[in-house]
Amino acid sequence: MISSARTAAGLDAFWEMHDLLFKHQDALRPRDLISYARELGLDFERFTDDLREHTGSARVAEDVDSADLSGVSGTPTFFINGRRHYGAYDIDTLKNEVRLARARAAVAA
Repeated sequence: MISSARTAAGLDAFWEMHDLLFKHQDALRPRDLISYARELGLDFERFTDDLREHTGSARVAEDVDSADLSGVSGTPTFFINGRRHYGAYDIDTLKNEVRLARARAAVAA
């Protein structure tokens, strides 16, 4: 599933594919992915070739390794200036955390 989003990214359609994958989480077989590529009007041959060749899977593996090393076990997970944010992730809380990070960076400079 994730590598198909990466494949779509190479065709400038990452977010469109992302949205379809999340909308259809119960239908993620290869034929489903190919159907979504067609629905998005992607270069069908390139998409299927990239999917077959697992194009993007190395990047996905790197992302998984990075998440594991960072202690990320789910989504969403936020990092602000390289520090993991724990707690609520509503917009007001995140804005406040960004302001605090900016203030810490200004003091450190």
